[in-house]
Amino acid sequence: MGYTEESCSLAQFRALLNNRDGGAGLCHATGLEQNVPLYEAPALRAKLADNTRGPEIMAEFADVLLDGAGVFVIKQAFADPAVIDQATMVFNQIIEAERTSQGGQDHFARAGANHRIWNALEKLCVKAPDIFARYYGNDMIALAAEAWLGPAYQITSQINVVRPGGEAQQPHCDYHLGFLTAAEAARYPAHVHTLSPALTLQAGIAHCAMPVASGPTKILPFSQTYGAGYLAWRRADFRDYFEAHCVQVAMDKGDALFFNPSLFHAAGANTTATVERMANLLQISSAFGRAMERVDRRRMCQLLYPVLLTARQSGELTAGEISNAIAACAEGYAFPLSLDETPPAGGLAPKSQQVLMAEALAENQSPDAYCRTLA
Repeated sequence: MGYTEESCSLAQFRALLNNRDGGAGLCHATGLEQNVPLYEAPALRAKLADNTRGPEIMAEFADVLLDGAGVFVIKQAFADPAVIDQATMVFNQIIEAERTSQGGQDHFARAGANHRIWNALEKLCVKAPDIFARYYGNDMIALAAEAWLGPAYQITSQINVVRPGGEAQQPHCDYHLGFLTAAEAARYPAHVHTLSPALTLQAGIAHCAMPVASGPTKILPFSQTYGAGYLAWRRADFRDYFEAHCVQVAMDKGDALFFNPSLFHAAGANTTATVERMANLLQISSAFGRAMERVDRRRMCQLLYPVLLTARQSGELTAGEISNAIAACAEGYAFPLSLDETPPAGGLAPKSQQVLMAEALAENQSPDAYCRTLA
């Protein structure tokens, strides 16, 4: 049987969340704030220098997202804050250009005080591919994404700016089932409600210091463990419970928040007089799911390849950073395709955009030669 909005039980929900310890069984977290595990990127990077430690760190991340708090923070995820500042400058230019032509509106908050850049991933790559390469070469984003989704994940991005006085969002669960009406979501069987969160990882990158008063994400740890959550979040009694028990974690510039999309969450109100809160909201999709935004990855590949080729030849970016940037840009999954036009050769599937770009870089192909492989 499936779930219904009427059958959701606040008593059962409360029982799942009460007396839970977000730090239980964690070996790599360096702290716990209001039941939210905190990780320090420098400590993680030191462990990752031992190539055998990556799988155990990723397994811990997955356990937190699935059965634990449902959310964690990586402090100092960006080792170089200058990369954040450079991207912020580009995003501000895009905001100014879009302000006069369109209004960026939030799904779950009133328009006006907030500004959204939709498809910020592609827009950053088009406007500043060199900054894109350094920004998405980030190892912590790649580590968390692969921990939850496996390889060949697909990143999409939206910039959210909440100015002083900006109101909070309504609590909600997110894409996929979170973007359906209650009636539509109820049509999907219970096992699909269990599957949906495994197709997406939500993340937020702090582009400025975010004290609690500025409204960092309000979250309800462990709420993702309630199976009917995609229907329950719409009910007034569940929303009231959320507002009474949610927590917020202050973030510094360059910190990253990762959470299960079925976790009850909402952007907070910005009650400061001066802080313009900017976050890069990442929606990272499994290779086996459909991303929410349509991204022209072929165009991005054409623009990013010359930058990565130069960076590889000069040593400006490490092999790992180049691999992470490719993963953020290129399509990692070969399907769907026409098997008449592109039959598999020597394997079960043709080469993906990610494989083609990595091979072209390894062979030092010219940008023109590489672009011909995308035709």
